[in-house]
Amino acid sequence: MILPISSSSTSCPSIPANKTTMSKGLALITGINGFIAARTALTFLQAGYRVRGTARSLHSTKPLLSAIPAELVANLEIVEVPDITIPGAFDQAIEGVTTVAHLASPIFLTSTAPGPVLKAAVEGTQRVLESALTEPTVKSFTLMSSVAAIIDTESANAHYDESNWNESSERLVRELGNEVPGYILYFASKTAAEKTLWKFRDEHKPAFKIAAVNPVYVAGPPVVVPESRDKIHGTTKLISDVYSGTELAKSGLPGAFPSYVDVRDVARVILFGAENPEKVDGERFLLSGYHVPAQAVADILRERYPEREGVIEKGEPGQGYEKGYGYPKERVYDGSKVVRVTGEGYIPWEKTVVDFVESVKAIL
Repeated sequence: MILPISSSSTSCPSIPANKTTMSKGLALITGINGFIAARTALTFLQAGYRVRGTARSLHSTKPLLSAIPAELVANLEIVEVPDITIPGAFDQAIEGVTTVAHLASPIFLTSTAPGPVLKAAVEGTQRVLESALTEPTVKSFTLMSSVAAIIDTESANAHYDESNWNESSERLVRELGNEVPGYILYFASKTAAEKTLWKFRDEHKPAFKIAAVNPVYVAGPPVVVPESRDKIHGTTKLISDVYSGTELAKSGLPGAFPSYVDVRDVARVILFGAENPEKVDGERFLLSGYHVPAQAVADILRERYPEREGVIEKGEPGQGYEKGYGYPKERVYDGSKVVRVTGEGYIPWEKTVVDFVESVKAIL
């Protein structure tokens, strides 16, 4: 059933949940049909929360609704927010919410028009924060930032942690205009969105607690299995390419530094922040589990799926990566802080690879 939810600035129809009488609270997850957001929604539902997700259209969330187990989907509500940059866009969606995970974000790696991308990143973050400020039930707010807001393409730094900021991308966007490479624009959008978060916190001093999560490339099993291999989430492309026989040198995202974390770890950390707001308030968390070039993926897959030895390129087994998939000393993304704070380590990389393949094997 689709019912309208009125808003002073935009129409926000929704698919309402059949609310249960018991729950830990109501979590708002923006951009809920995204790869990370869908997993986050499922994690919150499994932990006993009701979830309200936002999406640009209700139609786009139908695959997610079908993928959520029947015993949980009754606690999931979808609210349509066509334009996240409009003032008041989240006012109705925020009603009664106890925790917010803002995951809606533009990802236009091929875009050459900075204006719309930066506007969506900055104003989308600003709008949901403004709405949260008006709702006294909100206790915590987590922004899905990125390692892109930490690393700097012009820096010679070999060791990155939460103290680092991307200092050059926004300047490069101003200098290059419509000629800016897509990845630089993406870096700039994530940096600008996170700076908006911390500026808002400093200026408004909200009662709710605030944290940012900054993952590297995210892989692992999707909640919603894509229709075809070409629709697999970009940062998981490394695994699907290697499994499908793509040359190791051409597998994954072009020119990417292969640093990965499991999507289930990202969702777990967001949930941890909702349940332990005092422990995460004012903190950034770099989620960085493993350094895994294509050879490391091939070695895992050839051992796990010996029947595909003729498909998966052999390469040079054991070469080009550290034991345990640690970082080379030449470049380290230090994701140890979140392990200390949450008391839980990262999902083993071998499990990430195999669980992903098993979940999407039908389309590979």
